[in-house]
Amino acid sequence: MKPAAFEYAAPSSLQEATKILADYNGEAKILAGGQSLVPMLNFRLLKPQILVDINRIPNLDYIAEHNGGVRIGALTRHYALETSPVIAARFPVISEAMRHVAHLAIRNRGTLGGSLSHADPAAELALMAILLDARLTAASASGTRIIEAKDFFVGALSNALEESEILREVEFPGFPLFTGWGFEEFAQRLGDFAVAAAAATLTMSGARCTQCRIAVIGGETVVRAVNAEALLTSSSLDDKTITAAAKAAAQATPMNSDLRASSDLRAHLVEALTRRALEAAKHRALEKQQ
Repeated sequence: MKPAAFEYAAPSSLQEATKILADYNGEAKILAGGQSLVPMLNFRLLKPQILVDINRIPNLDYIAEHNGGVRIGALTRHYALETSPVIAARFPVISEAMRHVAHLAIRNRGTLGGSLSHADPAAELALMAILLDARLTAASASGTRIIEAKDFFVGALSNALEESEILREVEFPGFPLFTGWGFEEFAQRLGDFAVAAAAATLTMSGARCTQCRIAVIGGETVVRAVNAEALLTSSSLDDKTITAAAKAAAQATPMNSDLRASSDLRAHLVEALTRRALEAAKHRALEKQQ
């Protein structure tokens, strides 16, 4: 199929782009990498009056260290995240997650801002944003505002951006010392959407966990498994406690049923993947203390 007719604009500044969004009052769509938008246009799931191509706007494609963490421009491509030495040093869990995103051709064009704004519940970048307590900066004609990742994803393919806003930057705060990480994903074939996934970070003091973060894919949106985190915080991370936390993670949200997997299968997968992610995170955290 072909998309419905639309106008096209290629603004050269963020101010120009946000003005167009305001002028079209919800009838405009942002074109960045286009990896999700273009298929939706072709199937006529979207019929905007105008496409606003932001690829010519300068200073939206960067990875910069900041206060122990990183700030990343919304136009930064998946492949840049996958191969960045800064990301590898600061957030190796992101580097690992990026290797699971579709195929190389997609990673060469897809963008951080586009993926997060699309709010796909099976997206690895959404998982990273929730896991790592990302802070997202949205820009509009009236200024900017900060949105916490936990408030950004409001449902499947639904986010907290206003119609007149563009995602400009994502900040990932730095890890505490002696923090290990784990990432596990199950897909039916290499490059397919995740059927289920789990990611975790554990901060250790000696043999005791002082901070735990767990996020999972399997439901209508990515969620933090806060009950599972509570079981592990201040514990010695023995097998029994990790097993209980993995079970709690599988109960963190109602799991989807679709053509790829039943809700029961997804819950089973999330439990198994969470356990693996926690064991990997524990191993890496203990290694850092040696």
